[in-house]
Amino acid sequence: MDKKNLAIKWFKKGCQYDSLQPNSDQAVDAYKKSIKHDGTYTDAYVNLGFIYLAREDYDKVLKCFQKAVELEPENFEVLNNLGYAYEKVERLGSAKQMYERALKLNPKDVEAMINIAKVIELEGNYHGAIKQYKKAIDKNPDAVTARFCLAVLYDRYDMFDEAVDEYKNVLERDPQNVKSLYNLGNLLLQFGDHQTAVDCLNRALKIDRENAEGWYNLGSVYQNMGDYDKAIDAFKQTLSLDPFQEKAHVNLAEIQYIQYSLNPDGFKKENIVRKLHFVMSMYPNNVNAQKLLDDLAEE
Repeated sequence: MDKKNLAIKWFKKGCQYDSLQPNSDQAVDAYKKSIKHDGTYTDAYVNLGFIYLAREDYDKVLKCFQKAVELEPENFEVLNNLGYAYEKVERLGSAKQMYERALKLNPKDVEAMINIAKVIELEGNYHGAIKQYKKAIDKNPDAVTARFCLAVLYDRYDMFDEAVDEYKNVLERDPQNVKSLYNLGNLLLQFGDHQTAVDCLNRALKIDRENAEGWYNLGSVYQNMGDYDKAIDAFKQTLSLDPFQEKAHVNLAEIQYIQYSLNPDGFKKENIVRKLHFVMSMYPNNVNAQKLLDDLAEE
């Protein structure tokens, strides 16, 4: 078997290893053997680079992606890959250069346009990033990634009305976009629109039921609304997924204290004290739990 065919054989083995156990040493070894037999096999360098990327071994990532670009300088996909590697090591100028080369080769490459916007954002150029994201949106109005990135940018700079509009634009195109549902729900909570926030968070949690932070946020909304039974259920769901979530433990204790204050005959004070001591045993510096204990001691 000639070297080129051996390279293909080992590349296919690497892909098989990668599909069964992503980023495994066996896959790395197979891709290296593929390259050993054919040093011009771009795909082997790319796949090996992605394994190193998952391992956060950025020096090796750069070497693999640089070689891929050397072999195929007109391939906009490998240019985007190298740009991302430069971005991860904070070589923003080099990253931007790769993305711009990719976009020049393929003016319809929305991914490159978004990547350029992200670099501009990292450089601290807020208005330039907005402009670039809008260019990507104009190129493909139905693509949600650019709209989501723009919404997050607005959100980060406290442009809340604009952020809400963009999250809604994302959800019109992709109703199952979990991150947009969470982010929009949290924003609406800040606006005091509790019911719509609840709707967003419930929609997100139907898709992403294992998200402890999502359940905690939902419980917090219900707590603010005074719907304590639903809040308790949500906080318990949080703790079933993350037993050491401090805020959920404290919020449960706060709800018990409120319920006790409203109906002293319906709740045993010592049970609440026991719960608070349990919280304090795990989080001795929690000010809210300590205050509740102090308030109960004075009654």
